[in-house]
Amino acid sequence: MNCGVEVADQQQKVNKGIAEFYDESSGTWEDLWGDHIHHGFYDPHPHASDHRAAQIRMIEEVLRFASVSEDPEKKPKKIVDVGCGIEGSCTYLARKYCARCEGITLSPKQVKRAQALAAAQGLGEKVCFQVADALNQPFPDGEFDLVWCMETAEHIPDKAKLVSELARVAAPGGRIVIVTWCHRDTQHSNLHPQEKQLLNKIRNAVCLSPWSSASHYVNLLQSNSLQDIKVADWSENAAPSWPALRKSALSWKGITSLLTSGWKTLSGTLALQRMVIEGYKKGVIKYAVITCRKSHQL
Repeated sequence: MNCGVEVADQQQKVNKGIAEFYDESSGTWEDLWGDHIHHGFYDPHPHASDHRAAQIRMIEEVLRFASVSEDPEKKPKKIVDVGCGIEGSCTYLARKYCARCEGITLSPKQVKRAQALAAAQGLGEKVCFQVADALNQPFPDGEFDLVWCMETAEHIPDKAKLVSELARVAAPGGRIVIVTWCHRDTQHSNLHPQEKQLLNKIRNAVCLSPWSSASHYVNLLQSNSLQDIKVADWSENAAPSWPALRKSALSWKGITSLLTSGWKTLSGTLALQRMVIEGYKKGVIKYAVITCRKSHQL
């Protein structure tokens, strides 16, 4: 078997694992976190834990950081949500900008649920969801003014191919946003064995790919000639999401959902909360927000 076929087979196995994980677990994540299955943005040491409000704030803070215009003449008109989950960001962005938004995910159950939720909100004509691979997106070159990739890149082994594909579907002058879990920067010291062990446990619990640092993504963006690259570490603002999730998991609805979800989801959720909280406290896990712009010149 040649190298190209081996890589393709490995990617197919990875995609199958991700799809199966989210087919099984998305209902539980929805019960625990709502339709926005991602971190929230909290002020340091919050007194309250309104996770739904924090999730919406995370989207708004990312848009502000990325300088996405709200000017009617400059705002995005076509958006892609790469790794859309069950529609949370996709419908929010479509409504906010009165834009067309395409969502892709590997999970057929997520697509079905996203379509139902969007229809219930009266957004069926504004948003569209389909099963598709982030590394082989079913869109023409230069299709989208805003390419949104929130908490998806950590699942994808081939980061170089992902960045290349995000750049390909971005329109000239379009904005790309990547929000992702990373490990700490290793410029001054490599990861310690205990850190690697913790990261590997988290990876196995929720079907993640090998971890990367934010600087690795920046290097990939630069290699694709992308401009206005900005990166920020929002770990302190994102970390309170996990105590909030634990509180939700201990509610009657949360306990019932976890008990009926299957052993993989139950064990993964409980282990994930404990390990991610530890990872943030020790500074080995970083919540990176990265944005850039595609050149107007092709």
